Amino acid sequence: MTQYQNILTIIQVSGPAEEGMPLPKGDSERIGTPIMSRLAGWLGNAQIGPIYLGFLGSLSLVFGLIAFEIIGLNMLASVGWDPIQFVRQLFWLGLEPPPAQYGLTMAPLNEGGWWQIAGFFLTASILLWWVRVYRRARQLELGTHIAWAFGSAIWLFLVLGFIRPILMGDFSEAVPFGIFPHLDWTAAFSIRYGNLYYNPFHCLSIVFLYGSVLLFAMHGATILAVGKYGGERELEQITDRGTASERAALFWRWTMGFNATMESVHRWAWWFAILTPLTGGIGILLTGTVVDNWYLWGIEHGIVSPTPDVWPGVVDPAAQ
Repeated sequence: MTQYQNILTIIQVSGPAEEGMPLPKGDSERIGTPIMSRLAGWLGNAQIGPIYLGFLGSLSLVFGLIAFEIIGLNMLASVGWDPIQFVRQLFWLGLEPPPAQYGLTMAPLNEGGWWQIAGFFLTASILLWWVRVYRRARQLELGTHIAWAFGSAIWLFLVLGFIRPILMGDFSEAVPFGIFPHLDWTAAFSIRYGNLYYNPFHCLSIVFLYGSVLLFAMHGATILAVGKYGGERELEQITDRGTASERAALFWRWTMGFNATMESVHRWAWWFAILTPLTGGIGILLTGTVVDNWYLWGIEHGIVSPTPDVWPGVVDPAAQ
């Protein structure tokens, strides 16, 4: 007999569209007639729509679109308004922050002013969307865990583009907009401040990054493995343990030496994921403001072994 497999959701249940909870007085209406998509059903819920944006959601999208347009048009202008070169060089194009000479003042548009304007609208868009996420959770009588997880990512975003540049005294310390320019900034930032690998908060961030990946993968694999016993109905399994949670717990005890419950594994994963940008942001914030060279800091605190004296008697000019 062929067993039900759910790495992809082969079996899709179809039924009437779910319209959602009634909205409170004063809220705008949901937009669109719901449709069912088999492709969407392979990945998640097959229903698409109706969509609720409201005032905050609409304003957030408008501000985000303005930032996207400013960044995109500046990139297009940098290749002489040539759409072919824009596509060819897209990964290398960027919008740079103002040079250090302008400090925290408003720079001319073509010398970083556009970056400042785009940053304002992008930051406003993200913060408005956070408020929307928080308010929607409260409206649905949910916990606000998603909003605070989103807030942790926003913390790192603000540290990189706003808080640390303010503390350093100029916006040239901020990250440019663009794919490879952003990666180049990261490499140069690490080199300038003595190798970010020796930053203990960067180390913690990587630990939580890899840890959250491992936890999510292990949890997802466990639920898929007990899916044929109803493991995906986790809330029922928490309040009324069935064979799925019993088998999953037994497997974890046998292989891992301890048992993560249907609820606790989500708390572990949530904390690990949140602590990734939280500790990373602290590490970035301390770089250049408190610690100028992480390599020397690591030597001073016994984290790094000093470089061996390969050529005895040769004086390092940098050490004089």
